[in-house]
Amino acid sequence: MATGTNIRTYFEGRWHDGDVPVMRAADHGMWLGSSVFDGARWFEGRVPDLAAHCERVNRSAEALMITPTVSPIDMVQIVEEGLKSYGPNDAVYIRPMYWALEGGPLGVLPKMGATGFAICLEQIPMAPQDTTTTLTTTQFRRPVLEDAVCNAKAGCLYPNNARMLAEATRKGFGNALVADAMGNVAETATSNVFMVRDGEVFTPIPNGTFLAGITRARHMDNLRRDGVKVHECVLSFDDFRSADEVFLTGNMTKITPVTAFDDVPYQVGPIARRARELYWDWALSEA
Repeated sequence: MATGTNIRTYFEGRWHDGDVPVMRAADHGMWLGSSVFDGARWFEGRVPDLAAHCERVNRSAEALMITPTVSPIDMVQIVEEGLKSYGPNDAVYIRPMYWALEGGPLGVLPKMGATGFAICLEQIPMAPQDTTTTLTTTQFRRPVLEDAVCNAKAGCLYPNNARMLAEATRKGFGNALVADAMGNVAETATSNVFMVRDGEVFTPIPNGTFLAGITRARHMDNLRRDGVKVHECVLSFDDFRSADEVFLTGNMTKITPVTAFDDVPYQVGPIARRARELYWDWALSEA
């Protein structure tokens, strides 16, 4: 079942209306999970960082040993063509995807050049400005590169995220604050995470266990240009318990303030509000 509505699918060289079938039962991506994707957002007539998302999906494919077949420049042009069917007030989730079609040696290694490609456009409203969430801990952790393809936005990584979310939901929380293999904070089940203390911003330093997101980088750049000190460093769960503010960043909602971590409450603070304001100012100023 699709998440959004008014779906359009780019497949086999052209745009189709609707959520059309793109994968076969014997495709490598179906039975061995060799799929990658990325996500961008169209809102208020803008698509912030679209080129960066298209570049990253190609890097993700290479990390899974899938041969990318569409250049980022061509991908941007395809997306722009597909978006012409939507109105300027529509909010659309843009998802380019690759998967391996055939197996190579022993059927497990993807066959070079045998690649499926599609782009899915789904109309999904942006989250209301006053949207917040809550966090809890989880028994599940982020894997390391020696165990999994942490350097890709790969579909095969998401069942672990789903376990985190299921545990958090059972406990009555909106998301999970997740540890890396060393027990330090990495991210949440679905997004990168920031905390604020004494007016300065802190976020876990990328250590190979999670993707340092494109939207994360944009917020960091915006805040630094605005004069805010932003630190990438090792952070513990106790650091978050003693924070003044906590907020999440990701492509789907851009920024989501956190109002509680287990029994520790937070206010929606000035840094989170300013980060949102800066992001929208930047995005709407883009041509």
